[in-house]
Amino acid sequence: MRILVVDDEVELAEAIARGLRREGYAVDLAHDGEEALDKARLTPYDLICMDITMPRMDGRAVTRAIRAEPHHDEPPRILMLTARDEVTDRVAGLDDGADDYLVKPFAFPELSARIRTLMRRDAASSGSLLRVGDIELDTAAHAVSRAGVPISLTSKEFALLRYFMAQPGVVISQEELLDHVWDENADPFTNTVRVTVGTLRRKLTVDGTDAPIETVIGAGYRLLGNIA
Repeated sequence: MRILVVDDEVELAEAIARGLRREGYAVDLAHDGEEALDKARLTPYDLICMDITMPRMDGRAVTRAIRAEPHHDEPPRILMLTARDEVTDRVAGLDDGADDYLVKPFAFPELSARIRTLMRRDAASSGSLLRVGDIELDTAAHAVSRAGVPISLTSKEFALLRYFMAQPGVVISQEELLDHVWDENADPFTNTVRVTVGTLRRKLTVDGTDAPIETVIGAGYRLLGNIA
């Protein structure tokens, strides 16, 4: 899943980004409101962590602008991060279109839990444990198993599998995977998606099981199986 962290406190933004990348998210940064809006218009982010008080354009104005624009994909979830803790401030932010509100200072585990909650797209993934066929992925423990056998994945492989498991049976193009699993530093002209999908497929093919990821020639990739 791809996240935009927006905060004019550069050190704080970078610290949040480091923590989220360790959990397997693809993370981009913006340090003022106009930069955030420009990036949100170009990239289909899954979630935006949005500070309110910023130069050039505040977070509430950015949120209103994002909500007012049409989206070809599902619009991003917006988590406001701010030192403003009055009830009126929280209500105003939610009315502007934010999905959740976290007051600074905050503990990173709480931020991580809020993000996991916002990223759950349907009732089938209402907890931290995702199941498709005999594959289990625990978003909180960052653990994966197939047919009860633990599987060790890198952060990027984990993020890729999580994205597949959010929409099993759906053909997902290489371009969509680049948009949602890799950050803005990824080179779209390399074979990084193909290589990572291939490695993930091999790791998930444990003894006595079939490869769970299918290549659909000319279209992309599909995770086989149903949500359990």
